[in-house]
Amino acid sequence: MSKGLSHITFIVQDLDRMEQILVSVLNAQKIYDSGKQSHSLSAERFFDIGGVWVAVMQGDPLPTRSYNHVAFEMDDAQYDDHLMRINALGLDVREGRSRIAGEGRSIYFHDYDNHLFELHTGTLQERLERYAREAQKPV
Repeated sequence: MSKGLSHITFIVQDLDRMEQILVSVLNAQKIYDSGKQSHSLSAERFFDIGGVWVAVMQGDPLPTRSYNHVAFEMDDAQYDDHLMRINALGLDVREGRSRIAGEGRSIYFHDYDNHLFELHTGTLQERLERYAREAQKPV
């Protein structure tokens, strides 16, 4: 049985560019840099983002974009600040999906290697409660 999430790994062409995104947008703390050493498949760096271990390894980018994504939680009061940071890096902001009122706000953006990230203001519990209220409305 799984004990929970261990880590998330992203393969990127440029470790420095990805570090800039993780630190500037997601407030990541760098905890390891392999430098010229190679203990894995390629050069790698480890970050902590809100208690989640995020690894980035040097390699070829994803060939295409999709809706597969990783979502990080943010406070609603931080929405505009995060959007400004994302735009300052010239990242491609994607329009989010339609939402039921009260389910939270999201910012979707692609990094330089076609990974899709989401910054979301809501929680799972809030979403489930909102869906339950919506299901009780007459059709």
